[in-house]
Amino acid sequence: MATVRPIAFGPQLSARLTEGATREWLVPDGAGGYAMGTVSGLRTRRYHGLLVVAGRTPVARNLALASLDAVVTLPSGTTVRLGVHQWADGAISPDGHRFLAGFTLLDGVPRWRWRIGDVVIEREVAAVAGRPAVGVVHRLVAGGPVTLTCEALCTWRDAHGERTAGGPPPAVTVTADGCVVEQAYRLSGPGFAMTGEWYRGVRYRAEAERGLPPTEDLWYAGRFRTELSRPGQVHEVSAWAGDLEDVPPRPATVVTAARARNRDVVAAAAPADDTRAALALAADAFVVRTATGPDVVAGYPWFGAWSRDTMISYEGLFLATGRAELGRDLLRAYAGTLSRGMLANTADTGSVEYNTADGTLWFLHAVGRHVTEAGDDDLAAELLPALRDVVNHHLAGTRYGIGTDPADGLLRQGSAGEALTWMDARVGGVPVTARAGKPVEVNALWVNGLATVLELAARTGTTPGAAEQAYPSAREGFSRRFPTPSGLLYDVVDGPNGDDATLRPNQLLAWSLPHAPLRPDREALQRIGAELITPLGPRSLAPGEPGYRGRHRGGPAERDSAYHTGTVWPWLTGPYAGAWQRLGVDAGDVLTDIEAHLAEHGLGSISETADGDAPHQATGCPFQAWSVAENLRVRTM
Repeated sequence: MATVRPIAFGPQLSARLTEGATREWLVPDGAGGYAMGTVSGLRTRRYHGLLVVAGRTPVARNLALASLDAVVTLPSGTTVRLGVHQWADGAISPDGHRFLAGFTLLDGVPRWRWRIGDVVIEREVAAVAGRPAVGVVHRLVAGGPVTLTCEALCTWRDAHGERTAGGPPPAVTVTADGCVVEQAYRLSGPGFAMTGEWYRGVRYRAEAERGLPPTEDLWYAGRFRTELSRPGQVHEVSAWAGDLEDVPPRPATVVTAARARNRDVVAAAAPADDTRAALALAADAFVVRTATGPDVVAGYPWFGAWSRDTMISYEGLFLATGRAELGRDLLRAYAGTLSRGMLANTADTGSVEYNTADGTLWFLHAVGRHVTEAGDDDLAAELLPALRDVVNHHLAGTRYGIGTDPADGLLRQGSAGEALTWMDARVGGVPVTARAGKPVEVNALWVNGLATVLELAARTGTTPGAAEQAYPSAREGFSRRFPTPSGLLYDVVDGPNGDDATLRPNQLLAWSLPHAPLRPDREALQRIGAELITPLGPRSLAPGEPGYRGRHRGGPAERDSAYHTGTVWPWLTGPYAGAWQRLGVDAGDVLTDIEAHLAEHGLGSISETADGDAPHQATGCPFQAWSVAENLRVRTM
């Protein structure tokens, strides 16, 4: 059986901040929270920490335990600090990364190994599945005796913000085995002593690069201390939120259980090779259980749940990993958000929003794939009335100018100030790529969705409703309106300036969906590949097109301007390889070089985006659901 290969680095990478601080690890808790940091130990983001707690929804997270800095006292009395921090003036102190002998990500659990002469100490971090709880284990591997102290740097604030010493410090209450912070979370371990001191001006270099506030202050709440006299002895600290009286298992047990669970996750996906095994484990991070049922985190560390991302990811996250039953519950729950024929784009930000022209159509696609792959005719029968209602509202017209043009059966969309397709970036409230009119991928999904309703109706022996007449009209309209004289497809027809032939990857869906309106053309795919394909996937705009931006860098406005104007999106590897597969070309012959990326940025996972220009440095979320899901799906087709 295929397994997940360990990702391992020696001191040439892990002990050098230039390399080690740009590779990030993630330990999800399955409830929307996580632990996250870098190979070197330097916290480079405001989101990094050992205990990040999800609130009512995954996006409403709070940073709790920011850091647990290890300090080793040798028999000679020499003290060696293994933590790593950067300060507002740029200084690195302490610089414990210099003692790193290596880092390994094994079965999803990170392990650091420090060497101080003949003394070797290892650290492991793992989460308790399904609850906001983490265990941190330090183990003496060689040498000793030593005294090991872990200094707890704490806060309690929105994960998207920062907290400073200008306000009151976090309230800390001492317990028999540690402390409670802000009555929100608890720390437990050996030999606790309360301290109480601000660490001022902690700097986050990644936030500085993103044009966001780069500094904050942390509260040194206390320290845990124990004597390690012989190899094999451990220093264990637990941190958890929720029910503070529900003490989690000891950290060493948490680590062992996490590895075993992660191996089971991979086995359930029955991967055919090591890459698919790695992607199956990566997919697990995005599938969470909330108070209202299963959901999908779109990306770590800053995204919550978005229906478009969830439905694009559905087949890869659920069907390719043996989670059809869980996926069934998710689809039923999302169907409950339908209103005026539209799926809520998001409801986890505190308000329900329906600002998407394609999310609902992706939902139809996800339901169709689930029924086909799982043989779930019961779900088809249950959801068909809602799907017929979706068709009716799209034919009659619904929010944001979304509705069918009787002249050609195609969907048009557009509303002032809105970006309703997946290319939804706005700067100063103005869409960067509004794409008003009839976008190619929206209409490919419309044709696919109508065919899906017909298929599900046939499976269940029920009437398809209005889809029966709408489908041939939309398919004929698509075949007539979208092909350009050059053999490619228009990106948008009937836009404000007419038909738009800008070379973007959206047309791939017209050839790759199960009920795609057109058969792919080899020459067209070759041309798209030549212009758009990079080692991490297709660019969002071809170089040479007006407005192309090859770097997704800078402050929020600069990054958003580049988001869909040249930036690489690995999730589009799925439609690209899928279109080739419909021509009988094996996916392995056209897949991008994603394997090497698994050890380059978000370890064991795939980033949200990358620069359009070489060397295509990863950007955006280091861990992105649809990037992983589509790369996994297309490898299992």
